[in-house]
Amino acid sequence: MNYDIKDIKLSEKGLKRIEWAYQDMPVLKSIHKEFSKNKPLKNLTIGACLHVTSETANLMRVLKDGGASVSLCASNPLSTQDDVAASLVKDFKIPVFAKKGIDDKGYYKHIKSVLKTEPDITMDDGADLVTMLHKEFSQLSTKVIGGTEETTTGVIRLKSMEKNGILKYPIVAVNDSYTKYMFDNRYGTGQSTIDGILRATNRLLAGSTFVVAGYGWCGRGLAFKARGLGANVIVTEVAPVKALEALMDGFRVMKMDDACKKADFIVTLTGDINVVDEKHFKIMKNNCIVANSGHFDVEINKKALEKMTVKKREIRPFLVEHTFKDGRKVYLLAEGRLINLASAEGHPACVMDMSFANQALSVKYIKDNYTKLSKKVYKLPDHIDIDIARRKLNSMGVKFDKLTKEQEEYLKSWEEGT
Repeated sequence: MNYDIKDIKLSEKGLKRIEWAYQDMPVLKSIHKEFSKNKPLKNLTIGACLHVTSETANLMRVLKDGGASVSLCASNPLSTQDDVAASLVKDFKIPVFAKKGIDDKGYYKHIKSVLKTEPDITMDDGADLVTMLHKEFSQLSTKVIGGTEETTTGVIRLKSMEKNGILKYPIVAVNDSYTKYMFDNRYGTGQSTIDGILRATNRLLAGSTFVVAGYGWCGRGLAFKARGLGANVIVTEVAPVKALEALMDGFRVMKMDDACKKADFIVTLTGDINVVDEKHFKIMKNNCIVANSGHFDVEINKKALEKMTVKKREIRPFLVEHTFKDGRKVYLLAEGRLINLASAEGHPACVMDMSFANQALSVKYIKDNYTKLSKKVYKLPDHIDIDIARRKLNSMGVKFDKLTKEQEEYLKSWEEGT
């Protein structure tokens, strides 16, 4: 078995982390039981490019026990939990190509290693795997029957590929499922981003001015968590409806040009480039801490920051001090990469339970329906989304109402009014 990880001797610690996460993933556990019995993924080869965490490890277990041959690489150079990677290789015999802190050359080499397994289904978080397949392994596109995409940034890239007529096989946008983005993006990103910032800085948020760039589901989750810890939250936005929503939710809304002058913390969650740009560094408040929780490290203009820096030093792990010519200091966290996975552990297992239930059931859906699917980006059918929500509620012991036949008939009728 081929693999490339940091140290196989880390496996014992990794196994404990995987087991701990599994305890808090009841929906995935129920799917695991069904997959182990029925083997719905028999004879499938799955190539996955995801954050290599304890939660992801449990998804890999489910796919393998469902009959698939699985290989895994990281979807970010700083997101790998090396002990988890070791356990997947040693304890579960799953090939992993991932090392925390790897350079870009090694990162893309690992993606190629997964593609060399010639997958029938791709599983992506950010669309790097799909993009490389289309660019350098296009001969595989005739073998691939479909793929899945985990995150907003990846879905945007894939929809662009579809629009331009270059997407070569169907993709299920896991991110677009209600049981993914309304929980993973909001509650998961909100909590894990705060976790990453606090681990990297050990700073108190109460009383600070905390700027959230972007008010999508991730941004609003972070804004509410920061306010809950006593921060004075400012939201920056480019979309009028989202800006208005943030205002109605009780947050101050302003342009980044103005917000950066007040900020003790700035966190980007937009999926776009140069949200914090050179002009902002020129007027930014002294000692501002800048972090990113969007998928790629493009939201903070690091080249401009480096250009302005006259002195640079690492103060703590994942915290680098940049001193400017005028004496002001700015602190960049985790090289501008995903702070919640670089300095912390990513989303809690309870939230990833639903996200990875979507991934597992998406693979089954693709296998069962690929002959009917076009080269497009699809949302997972609502009945599967609802099934995941129902499983989650059942696992929590929550009972909920159902419509009576009379109520169902009323909702179908147009005849009854006041």
